[in-house]
Amino acid sequence: MTPTLLITGANRGIGLALTELYLEHGWQVIACCRFPGSAPHLMTLKNRYSTLTTYGLEVTDHSAIQQLASQLIDTPIHLLINNAGLYGPKGYQFGEVDTAAWREVLEVNTIAPLVIAEHFTSHLEKASQSGHTPIFAFLSSKVGSMSDNQSGGGYIYRSSKAALNAVIKSLSIDLLKKGIRSVALHPGWVQTQMGGPNALINTATSAQGLKHVLDTLTDSQNGNFIDYQGQEIGW
Repeated sequence: MTPTLLITGANRGIGLALTELYLEHGWQVIACCRFPGSAPHLMTLKNRYSTLTTYGLEVTDHSAIQQLASQLIDTPIHLLINNAGLYGPKGYQFGEVDTAAWREVLEVNTIAPLVIAEHFTSHLEKASQSGHTPIFAFLSSKVGSMSDNQSGGGYIYRSSKAALNAVIKSLSIDLLKKGIRSVALHPGWVQTQMGGPNALINTATSAQGLKHVLDTLTDSQNGNFIDYQGQEIGW
């Protein structure tokens, strides 16, 4: 059976790089983003690969997630990468936190991934029944690590990823009995719209590292926080 990847936030950055990489390796890829028709690079890939299908999905629209899951009900999914993310405001100081923006970031970074997992668990179970060990992979960030926080600030994004890590840890326990692994991934500081031009690595380097981590993931790494080079990160 050709393995299938479902990925969110596939229109640019790391999501687009992962989409292209898995297509190159012969996977079926279900690529989701808000407006796929307005994503020229994604459309170029769609013209090149018959193994790519695209869906419009706003991850904060829970009914849309449910509808997509129903649409794909007969599709075994071997790997689901929750990549869609939102940084929120930059450059603010303590005392200036925009709580409305904070709620929006939590909706995208923390709540949506769990809602997606709830609706797509049965699809990964189908893959498990065919002898594969399916994976829920979540793009987290090292800035969500409390033990690594030496600089303060970043209240909105940091807290959303720390909360996501807590979600992933619980999922890794709850879903293991269904034959599903869950993992938190740090992609590195990547040259994207979010990471900025001064970042240390490009999207291709991050994607290749993340794929290697997922290709070699073991039961003992279920529920862990791992960077694109395979190094464990403290919570």
